[in-house]
Amino acid sequence: MKQVPYSGPAFVKANGIDIIYDTFGDPGDPPIVLISGLSMQMIEWVERFCEMLARRGYYVIRYDNRDVGLSQKIDELGVPRIQDLFQKVARGEHIKVPYLLSDMADDAVGLLDALGIDSANFVGVSMGGMIAQEIAIHHPERMRSLTSIMSTTGDPNLPQAKPSAMTVVMTPMPLEKERYADAFVQVCRVLKGSSTSLDEPALRRLALRCFERGIHPAGVARQLAAIIASGSRKQALNGVKIPTLVIHGDSDPLVPVECGIDTANAIPGAKLKIIKGVGHELPPDIWKEVVDAISGIAC
Repeated sequence: MKQVPYSGPAFVKANGIDIIYDTFGDPGDPPIVLISGLSMQMIEWVERFCEMLARRGYYVIRYDNRDVGLSQKIDELGVPRIQDLFQKVARGEHIKVPYLLSDMADDAVGLLDALGIDSANFVGVSMGGMIAQEIAIHHPERMRSLTSIMSTTGDPNLPQAKPSAMTVVMTPMPLEKERYADAFVQVCRVLKGSSTSLDEPALRRLALRCFERGIHPAGVARQLAAIIASGSRKQALNGVKIPTLVIHGDSDPLVPVECGIDTANAIPGAKLKIIKGVGHELPPDIWKEVVDAISGIAC
């Protein structure tokens, strides 16, 4: 099999933030930007998945969001108290946070600017799907297509996460290398679906790579605060005219499948693909199915 060209990693200034990225494929091909979820580093878009997209004729770009991995940490903005934010939202109070998902969307658009790319296909997973939705709302001219995976409109009336899933997401990750890897694998166990396999040795190796690149609990708290404070995008998504694909597992314990259905219903003409037995995950078992679906919409 022909080797996929690889470039990076490299840093650019995007929206005033130092962002690290790398690329797979031919720069002359249509670009696809992969946006990561909460606390997720760009290497969690596994190389083989990126290469599969590149072999379909796309120039694949992955990057670390602000506050994770090797991209810039915004520590000067402080660390929000997440429980306080939840309580204030429950009381209907206004909350102030370090930044919003729209700011993270501006980072992604700034990455396009830095790379000299006019527009791209965007694929976002979980929080990354929320960020991609913000790009579709606020920067439609920069987006060729939107793929939102295991994400949500943010409508507060939607079903909530299962307690077990919320517990592992809200529990601080250990700061010791081996314990961090143990916890990483445990999170994957809890979030997986009923019919997908779990390659625990591979996940442990990935966890150790993430740890070596750097973990930053304060940054994760700021990202979570951005999710909480950004509210619902449902009404704004009604005006999106970009070709859209929504992918969701029907066994997702963290972001229930109803959230994906709601996203597809909110965007006129959106295609909905529900994958049976899949949880809050993107396991190798479904990569071909996901790449096939993305290839059917990305241009």
